[in-house]
Amino acid sequence: MDASSRSTRLARMGRPASGWANTPIVKGSTYLFESIDQWRDTRARREKERVLSYGARGNETVYALEDAVAELEGGHRSKLFPTGLAAIAATFLACLKAGDHVLISEGVYQPVRRLCADQLVRYGISHSYFDPRQTDMKQALKPETRMVYTESPGSLLYDMLDLPAMAEICRPRGITLCADNTWGSGFVYHPLALGCDISIMAATKYLGGHSDVMMGTVTAAESHFEAIENVSINLGQTVSAEDAFLVLRGLRTLGLRMKRHAESALEVATWLAGQSAIRTVYHPALQTDPNHALWRRDARGSNGLLTVEFQPALAPQAVEDAIGRLRHFGIGSSWGGFESLLLPVDAARTRLSHEGGPRGYLLRLHVGLEDVEDIRKDLGRMLDGLPAVSQQQAIAE
Repeated sequence: MDASSRSTRLARMGRPASGWANTPIVKGSTYLFESIDQWRDTRARREKERVLSYGARGNETVYALEDAVAELEGGHRSKLFPTGLAAIAATFLACLKAGDHVLISEGVYQPVRRLCADQLVRYGISHSYFDPRQTDMKQALKPETRMVYTESPGSLLYDMLDLPAMAEICRPRGITLCADNTWGSGFVYHPLALGCDISIMAATKYLGGHSDVMMGTVTAAESHFEAIENVSINLGQTVSAEDAFLVLRGLRTLGLRMKRHAESALEVATWLAGQSAIRTVYHPALQTDPNHALWRRDARGSNGLLTVEFQPALAPQAVEDAIGRLRHFGIGSSWGGFESLLLPVDAARTRLSHEGGPRGYLLRLHVGLEDVEDIRKDLGRMLDGLPAVSQQQAIAE
């Protein structure tokens, strides 16, 4: 499906069949029934179908967003969670039990590591990691592996995984293949179509798009959805109608925003790759990126994220002093909103820690919706504030 068709669908997802152009905010905790018989019937039906029964199980606004996300991701159904991390944790608890092992790709969202090390181990669930560039994942599997959890492209360095090949390995072994799809946001990347059983997104990022809402989504194949729904109910996970409305509103412009983010980020990435102070630019849409071929095969676009590595000859303090010259980039966590952001990247938290040789300062950028020429000039101000790096120094590194 081409981008125009996808954008047309965004205008209609989760809308009422008639009446309001966008589903309004429906608030409420207690749902009233006409009779005891209706109450009993609803309680019996809600175990197998989605019906209005109690605020914690959703309402018309929440259901509208669930339907929209399920259509966007191409899945059976979706559940909403208060944050992206809550969605990830619920998925682990829904699919794993004591004695199970989850295999995780290097480069996942850093809090996932803490979740596994601090919480899952207490429930008897073990975990280990594999290099996303590893061509044969089978050697990292264990007899007790019940899930392979990935993020494609991965955080910070944007390594892409061959999800169809991984699915061929997991499916005959009964291993659940799960992907964090926040980077693709259901618009430019579709893990379920590539063979995954479950796709997770932080709606906090591009789906909301305005840096004003926290939310996570889990979309699953029919075979895995019941377990996701059960853990959502048992853990009391729910979202507010106001937040669901904000994400629904953000969805309407997702196509326009993603296109602008992607075009600007690629222009910035291409320009930065030619600057003497920059050693490497990590961005899969960049032709020189080692993940470019997989990106072209499996993705339908890109976004505003890129990470740059400065020349190792540049002292970290010199880089951070130069960062202080920026005017249009905020320093803050998250990404996917309208604004340009940056954060330092600790190389020790990436696969680069396993590679030899000196490493340069790493900086993650999110290229926002500001005019791209203003963004480029702003980054030029930062580069102008750096000590000169000679060609000999750059080659030596």
